[in-house]
Amino acid sequence: MVFAAGLGSRMRPLTDRLPKPLVAIAGVTLLDRALDAFAEAGVATAIVNVHHLADQIETHLEGRERPRVIVSDERKTLLDQGGGIKKVLAEFAGRPFFVCNTDAFWIGAREDNLRRVASVWDAEIMDVALLLAPRLGSVGVEWDGDFHKAEDGRLTKRAAGETADFVYAGIGIVKPQLFENIEQDVFPLAPFFFRAAEQGRLFGVPLDGKWLHVGTMAAIEEAERAVAEERDGSRQVEGEG
Repeated sequence: MVFAAGLGSRMRPLTDRLPKPLVAIAGVTLLDRALDAFAEAGVATAIVNVHHLADQIETHLEGRERPRVIVSDERKTLLDQGGGIKKVLAEFAGRPFFVCNTDAFWIGAREDNLRRVASVWDAEIMDVALLLAPRLGSVGVEWDGDFHKAEDGRLTKRAAGETADFVYAGIGIVKPQLFENIEQDVFPLAPFFFRAAEQGRLFGVPLDGKWLHVGTMAAIEEAERAVAEERDGSRQVEGEG
């Protein structure tokens, strides 16, 4: 489930004419970076929800074959992430599924981070598993962190006034059963993470590489610099080799 329906309010005025998932970093849109990562990991189907400037996103997705894309149309009502999942719940056929924000990606990974989070998934003890990024050293983290991580990978929510070492990296695996008895149509996803944490059923694994959160105009420039530095560093290593 790839979330591409948001308004991108923190990137206005750019997002008044361009949906945030189509913002490009180093010539590649955020949406393509997400879908390319899923294709590389072997995910066959991605559901992409659309609302704000939906026509642009649908046009952009035309012709993409890997992964196969199902568009979930939320033009009439923006359902929030939880509601977006509920709308297409039948598509998951009762199986755990990835969730993906489109305002972040990573660079310099030596491992496949989607496979990394999938490798720790255990439906017996987990309701949600999250990919984590370090609060320090990541690009575009302007808050005090999200979660504390125990040695076994179990996560607890940061309390008010605390700082936490890890932030949610925008990728997770979720059980569809969490949404089966929800009556409302519009609701957020984050409370399901926090409830799982309270029940000891939220786990996480740190990503490999450097995480870039592109949530503001300033973060676009910072992400461009980070990608350029990574590219230059890789070329230098190749030259030395």
